[in-house]
Amino acid sequence: MQLDPARGYDLIGDIHGCARTLQRLLEQLGYHLQGGVWRHPRRMALFLGDIIDRGPRIREALQLVHDMVQAGEAACIMGNHEFYSLGWHTPAPAGSGKRFVREHIPRHERLIRETLEQFEQHPQEWKDYLDWFQRMPLLIDAGHFRMVHACWDPALIAQLRASYPQAVIDRAFLEASAQEGSFACAVFNRLLRGTDMPLPHGLSLMSEEGYPRRFFRTKFWEDDPQTYGDIVFQPDALPEQAARTPLGEQEKRQLLYYDADQPLLFVGHYWRRGRPAPIRANLACLDYSAVKYGKLVAYRLDDETRLDPAKFRWVEVERPEAPR
Repeated sequence: MQLDPARGYDLIGDIHGCARTLQRLLEQLGYHLQGGVWRHPRRMALFLGDIIDRGPRIREALQLVHDMVQAGEAACIMGNHEFYSLGWHTPAPAGSGKRFVREHIPRHERLIRETLEQFEQHPQEWKDYLDWFQRMPLLIDAGHFRMVHACWDPALIAQLRASYPQAVIDRAFLEASAQEGSFACAVFNRLLRGTDMPLPHGLSLMSEEGYPRRFFRTKFWEDDPQTYGDIVFQPDALPEQAARTPLGEQEKRQLLYYDADQPLLFVGHYWRRGRPAPIRANLACLDYSAVKYGKLVAYRLDDETRLDPAKFRWVEVERPEAPR
């Protein structure tokens, strides 16, 4: 994947089929539709993955992003939902105990349902997009900035790039991820889904979507966390008893830490709310729950080494973007 250092970059968070909202955001950023492709004379769009699933215009969103990438006007990394779609269609290897890399259970079917329905009359087109997903890199490291869908783990990334220098994995790696505990499974879980930790005291919480969870997503940048509440990073709040529970030394050692002196890092994935802003001077999440009538967010990156709150751009998702 080639980035043009002479151009500025517009990093864009999770789209999830909100194609009309994406068009509005691109217009606000100064992109124009020319020859069927959205273009900017001096800038390039960088998408953080999760183009598909949940939303009302998944096919249109994929067409827009894919055409920009093919024309050299954009780049796109893999999100967990692109990985899920690959796994849904890929038979698991013998001995894994699964039929598919992504098991066909109701909870998984619910996430991919809208995508499959919207491509029901376009099977070859969907196959072509799956082939494209397989060629997406899991991350971009451009030197002064980095982007990954959920979490930057230096040790895992170094090991991955020893075999896949461009962080573009093959079918064998995808198949290997069906095996719990494998390196491939660890890579997808960490880079595309983030870090997590079990709730203390055997507690569980109910997600916004009605599923019980025994694990919660954790921050990977907290300097000196003391309690479980200090490290939670997800829309669902921890039960008060859990949030007040002190972290033991073993739990602290399990936490990943992205140092404040590292290059700028951009992630999506985490369903943030409110006014877009840096998490800290070198870290931004650009997922602000667009498909849940939140915001579709971009950051206008030039040559800065610390994030500028004034360079976040966004559009509110309007109710007419509701499912057809």
